[in-house]
Amino acid sequence: MEEKSDYYQLLGVDRNATSDDIRAAYRKLALKYHPDRNPGNKESEKKFKEISEAYDVLSDDQKRRLYDLHGHEGLRGTAHRDFQTASFEDIFEAFGDIFGDTSFFGDIFGAGRGRGGRRARRGSSLRVELEVEFKEAAFGTKKTVELARQEACGACGGSGSKPGTSPAACSACGGRGVVARSAGFFSIQQTCPSCGGEGRRIVSPCGECRGQGLVRARREIEIDIPAGIEDATRLRLGGQGEHSRDGGPPGDLYCDIYVKPHPFFKRDGADVYCELPLSFAQLALGAEVEVPTLEGKGVLKVPRGTPSGTLLRMRGMGVVNLNGRGRGDQIARVVASVPSRLTKRQEELLAEFHKIEQEQAGKKHFWDRFF
Repeated sequence: MEEKSDYYQLLGVDRNATSDDIRAAYRKLALKYHPDRNPGNKESEKKFKEISEAYDVLSDDQKRRLYDLHGHEGLRGTAHRDFQTASFEDIFEAFGDIFGDTSFFGDIFGAGRGRGGRRARRGSSLRVELEVEFKEAAFGTKKTVELARQEACGACGGSGSKPGTSPAACSACGGRGVVARSAGFFSIQQTCPSCGGEGRRIVSPCGECRGQGLVRARREIEIDIPAGIEDATRLRLGGQGEHSRDGGPPGDLYCDIYVKPHPFFKRDGADVYCELPLSFAQLALGAEVEVPTLEGKGVLKVPRGTPSGTLLRMRGMGVVNLNGRGRGDQIARVVASVPSRLTKRQEELLAEFHKIEQEQAGKKHFWDRFF
C-alpha cells in the first residue's frame, strides 16, 4: 500500500501547533488546492483530500494523541472519515463551519442549499482499520470497534430547535435557500448568505446541540469478519457512518482489514504453504510425521523415496473459501535437512552407505555421460 505522508508536514505546522494554528493552516491550504480553483488537476484533488484527512485527525484531541504516540499505526481500530472515497460535498459537510463564510464554500460544493432548496444529503462515511491474526482471517471472527460519530440530537430530534419550538422560514430567501442577484440581463441564483442555504433559521436553539441538530456520540460497533477474508480487504457496513445534518440517510462505515503474517504459513488464495525439514532417512524410507496445521497438529504421509523439494498436499486443511464452499489445501514443501555435526557412528554408517552406492553403480558415474 502507498505510504501515508506525515499529517503535520501536510498542513505545514510543527508538532506543537495549537488547535487554532492547525485550523488556520487547513483553511489556507483548502482554498489553495480546491478543485474548482484547479480544474482537471488530479494532483490538487488528491492534495485536497490528504490535507482534509490530516485536519480530521489533528483537530481531534484523542486521534491526535494516538497519532503523536504511534503514528499512522496508532489510528488503527479508531474510526475516521473515509477521505479516499469521500466527495467534496462530504468534506464541506464535515468542515464547512471552519471557513466562516459558509455561503462561499456552499456555492463551490453545491452544498449551500438546505432543506428548503435541495434534497437531503446523506451523512459522511467513516473508515476504520483493523488488524486480524492469520487464523482469524482463515476461519472468521468478530471484532468490536469504538468510534465517535455525529448523531441526531436526542433532545430535539435533530431539528436544532429547542423542544416545543420550530425553526422559522428565512426572511431573506423566503425559505428557498437561494437568492437571486441581477447581473446585467442575467439573474444569478446563489446560496442565501443569511441562512447558509438552509432555508430556515433557528429561533430558539436546542441547549443540547446548540442548534446544530447533531451531537458527538461514542458507539461500539461489532464487525463480523468473514472466514477466508484476504489481506487489504474493505468491508462496508451500511448506515453505520455519521448522521445527516438535514434528515438524509446516515453514511456508511468502511472497515479495512489487514492480516498479520504468520511465521510458518504462507497463503495463496485458499491454500496455505509451509516448508518442512526432514531427514534423509525419512525421505528415503518414507514416514508419517507430525506437522503444524491451522487447527493444531496433523499427520503428513511422506512416500518412500521422496526427493527433497517435493510438494505434498494435505487436502481440506487450508483456509475456508470466502464463498463458504469447502476449504483449500495445506501444501508442505519437504526439504532434506543436512546435519552439521555427526557422531563417529553416523560417519561410519554414511561411509558404508556411500561405498554400497558406488558398488551398485559400478563403473557408471554421473560424468560418464559427458565423455
